[in-house]
Amino acid sequence: MQLNGLIYTLPKELKLLIGAFVIILSIGFYTGLLFVSETSSTNPSGIEEHYLGNEENEDANIMKFKKSNREMLTLVHNHVISMSFIFFLLGLIMIVTKLNLNLKLFLILEPFLSIVLTFGGLYLMWSGVFWFKYIVMLSGILMTLCFTVSVCVIFRQLFVK
Repeated sequence: MQLNGLIYTLPKELKLLIGAFVIILSIGFYTGLLFVSETSSTNPSGIEEHYLGNEENEDANIMKFKKSNREMLTLVHNHVISMSFIFFLLGLIMIVTKLNLNLKLFLILEPFLSIVLTFGGLYLMWSGVFWFKYIVMLSGILMTLCFTVSVCVIFRQLFVK
């Protein structure tokens, strides 16, 4: 069965459903990124401070405490499960786009590696492997780029002839 480019032949109703779904999914995804920026975790030291606390810094504007093991396990569990569904569903849509096979496979599969590196990395950093904050940051950026490129490809192929 030829799936590459099948998106162009989908009925209008299905294209509208996919488009509405991807819009709502994007709102949720980018709202999560806004939350990350509000918690000052958009740089390596901010990531470390958010999860490990800043109790030793007497000049801190906002006092933060190290997350508990339960909080970290809940965060990792919830994000790994929900992000897996997000990228699985986005990947299903990407399969029917017309795109170079290697690029398509990268956009579909890479986010799953980034999920493991980002959220597993947060736990490892919290556990004392402090240099993992750089891996967390890079994998989070790559995950976001893959999401953004995938959404742009889908919208272009859904609604631009």
